[in-house]
Amino acid sequence: MELPYVRGVKALASSLRLFNTMSSIGVLGFSIVVTGVILLSRLPYPTLSAAATIEFAPGVGADADRPIIQEVVAAFQEADKAVNSGDIDALMKFYAVTYNYHGLKKSDVRRVWQEVFEHYRDISSSHVFTELELTRANGVRKVSVTCTGWLRGTEAATGKPVTIDSWVREVHYLVKEERGWRFLGNKGGTVPSAPPAAAPHHPLF
Repeated sequence: MELPYVRGVKALASSLRLFNTMSSIGVLGFSIVVTGVILLSRLPYPTLSAAATIEFAPGVGADADRPIIQEVVAAFQEADKAVNSGDIDALMKFYAVTYNYHGLKKSDVRRVWQEVFEHYRDISSSHVFTELELTRANGVRKVSVTCTGWLRGTEAATGKPVTIDSWVREVHYLVKEERGWRFLGNKGGTVPSAPPAAAPHHPLF
């Protein structure tokens, strides 16, 4: 059974993403995105030994960005390793102290992961990065990575493989802290039409 919290936020997220996607790319572009989602959903479920897959589309990032790309990929791989092992303490190290996802803070994302780990096992993820933007201001480096992917697992109660979360052209925001790249959340602010507690939330963002 899907978690009440996850079910609620995914419903709101789907509505918001549909509106934003259609507004920004038009009907033809939206049809292409929907086709991509359908194909992605039909991919075979990973085996228990499958590691997280992280791919960059051709042409993403200049040659000068390669060291940063490698650092970002390493951060995702370590975070996904913690997800796969269900180690919430190790996983939370990859969230910035200032994490803010439309008003949800680090304690909120910890609660979401606790629910995920309670109800699912053998969790794995896939990320396809299609855009990357680096910024630096006041000595602070940040990166935004446009990503399409999914988070899958096995229901603990039934043994059924399920898609826990999926996303199309969502943006990972990360900040470089002393310990490395950390998930930052969104650029700031909340969804105008929804209270913070009900904001759409992908735990890997």
